[in-house]
Amino acid sequence: MKTVRRMLYRDIGSSVAFVAVAFLALSYFIDFVDELQKLNRPGYTLLRAVVSASIELPGNLYELMPIAVLIGTIYALSRLAQSSEFTILRTGGLSPGRALRLLTVLALLFSAFTFAIGEYVMPFTERQMELMRADFAGGRKLGRTGAWLKERRMTEQGEHSFSVNVSGIDGKGNLQGVRIFEFDAQGRHLSRIRASYGVVGTDGSWTLSDAEITTWPAQGGRADDTEVAHRVEPTLRWPSTLSASVVSAAVLPLNTMSAAELWRYSRHLSHQEQAAQRYQLRFWKKALYPLACIVLTALALPFAYLHARGGGISLKVFGGIMLGISFVLLNNVAGHIGMLRGWTPWVVAAAPSLIFLLMSLAAFAWLVRYR
Repeated sequence: MKTVRRMLYRDIGSSVAFVAVAFLALSYFIDFVDELQKLNRPGYTLLRAVVSASIELPGNLYELMPIAVLIGTIYALSRLAQSSEFTILRTGGLSPGRALRLLTVLALLFSAFTFAIGEYVMPFTERQMELMRADFAGGRKLGRTGAWLKERRMTEQGEHSFSVNVSGIDGKGNLQGVRIFEFDAQGRHLSRIRASYGVVGTDGSWTLSDAEITTWPAQGGRADDTEVAHRVEPTLRWPSTLSASVVSAAVLPLNTMSAAELWRYSRHLSHQEQAAQRYQLRFWKKALYPLACIVLTALALPFAYLHARGGGISLKVFGGIMLGISFVLLNNVAGHIGMLRGWTPWVVAAAPSLIFLLMSLAAFAWLVRYR
């Protein structure tokens, strides 16, 4: 059995690696051509285009890995079936259950590799890409309204709430156009801080540059202009419970966040009574996406039990590509429908994989029993 395991793992592993490299080469070419269109911009060089396209490779590998596993496994198993090697293995004692267990172990290795890329490598490279783009463009604007964060904490006067608005970030990740609004427990506006730049420290405190502080009286309603205090500080330290990871989640795209960061930020939004479904859905999709390698490997196993005269390898590989595209399409469509309908995030994220897993097991059982 060790010989059988070694042969299957070597053939499938090499096929998956070949398909993954081919997909990466194609995606790199497309990204590089897209970056070449920016060469007419001042300061944008060919080296920057090469680096930009290279940084996107881990993200592309993460997205393409399940499809590469599906196509590579189908190719390897179809080749073994066409040369009758798989038939010899079956007559030698490779039962369907044992074959499924062998492929499941290999699929777990593919899932672990995909998880490591998506959790550690991809967030770092995507974050560097966003900072590079912001540095080249002189900053990254966060739309017309900017990014909003909310915080509640206890002060000497009781519980106060803070609404923080950030208009953009620069190439170093510093915040631009910071506005902080403070309210008391009754919702009365107490103070406003405007700052040109802000840096979030490791201890959670913010360092604001060119800060303008406007303070209203603590008691009630509308105050006269003479009662409003206004001062300017070149540098202001603002204590906060908003950590650097929470701020990054608010101002950077979702693909720059790991599953752990998505979970922490969704919990933060829930505690602040803000809408968190988008981030919860993204968390579950990212947490369950590596398991798609197991599902698609199981989907590839029935191809080994198809007779060689039932279609050549190229036809089976084409069928695998169509299955992979349909899986990605269903996964994306389910996410959008789940957001619109307000469905439970983990159910929406798990539904496509469960559907394809049931399809693969049903096809596998039918082929083993009747073919």
